Amino acid sequence: MRGLLVALECACTLLVAAAQGMPIAPAPGTTVAAKDYLAGAKRVVDAAAQPAAPWNGPRNGPRAQLGKRVAIVAEDLRNGGIVGVVEGVLEAAKVIGWSVKIFDSGGTPDLRLKTLANALASRPDGLIIVGGDARALLPGLRPFAERSIPIVGWHVAAQAGPVPGTPVAMNVATDPLEVARVTALAAIVQSGGHAEVVIFTDSNFRIAQGKADEMAAVVRACSGCTLLEVRDVAISHSQDLMPRTTRALLARYGNRWTYALAVNDIYFDYAAPVLTQAGMPNAAMAMLSAGDGSESAFLRIRTGSFQTGTVAEPLNLHGWQVVDEMNRLFAGGGVTGYVFPVHLVTAGNIAADGGDRLLYDPANGYRDVYRRIWQRP
Repeated sequence: MRGLLVALECACTLLVAAAQGMPIAPAPGTTVAAKDYLAGAKRVVDAAAQPAAPWNGPRNGPRAQLGKRVAIVAEDLRNGGIVGVVEGVLEAAKVIGWSVKIFDSGGTPDLRLKTLANALASRPDGLIIVGGDARALLPGLRPFAERSIPIVGWHVAAQAGPVPGTPVAMNVATDPLEVARVTALAAIVQSGGHAEVVIFTDSNFRIAQGKADEMAAVVRACSGCTLLEVRDVAISHSQDLMPRTTRALLARYGNRWTYALAVNDIYFDYAAPVLTQAGMPNAAMAMLSAGDGSESAFLRIRTGSFQTGTVAEPLNLHGWQVVDEMNRLFAGGGVTGYVFPVHLVTAGNIAADGGDRLLYDPANGYRDVYRRIWQRP
């Protein structure tokens, strides 16, 4: 896990560390006054909750490579984050002049390689993978590489950028470890430094496990907080598993369990109704997610129904970035490696940057920027 937990000496140090993707919690054995730690954490959280800054991504690149056929292989179209990215790809593809065919693995391990084979049979010029794990999919990706078909992914590895050991030229994502840190720090700030936490993750995906490990490390570094446990629940089976998992955790921890952190909002879609059925008041449990920013998450935050935050992905923007990275590959160039800054959505800022439409869509003019790069109307 990258650069765990350096000393958190002052708020300025925290802000610099967050901006540079450095760790923001104290190293094991480091003594930091609880008051100073909480004040510094609050500055990081407040910075992440600011409205979208002006566009700081690429402004130059190849013009549109027209008439391309692209296959999208989605891990699971029941996942709101994946759907949001696919919609962004479709929107951008229409602008750039490509045709797109979508293939859905349905979150089923046995179907992933078959779905890739079906996508290959459609004879695409390029492959976009949305969700999944690039290394686990490697046997299905090699035939694309053998045919020199470029591959771009979204959330297919633990870090943004090219995925080593695979033919994936670019994994589009925010910095997952920074996403995890901000999520855990937000819980610590909201609790006044006394959160008692359960973390939900899916060990089938490296990006999910990396987020969970980082959230756990941040919670452990908070002297007044308690990490009750990390619970491994397959995202693809969350509808079946989360209701009984939530009931079991309530039975085990009772009112000690005050904060639920998760690597994806989808866990809370099935946990929140159980809490309501159990008669738990909204103020008794706070849910924060390290990823996606689904419509249901925005609704829960807006209505005060347990969820108090989500580090929302700019899903539509990411879809446009995926298309731009693919266009660069079609033109024979390299990828940008651009990583969009982390953004925390709370009740205090939910109306901004697309929140009125139940999504995080930064008001920074990214569509116009990409149109100019591609020289498209």
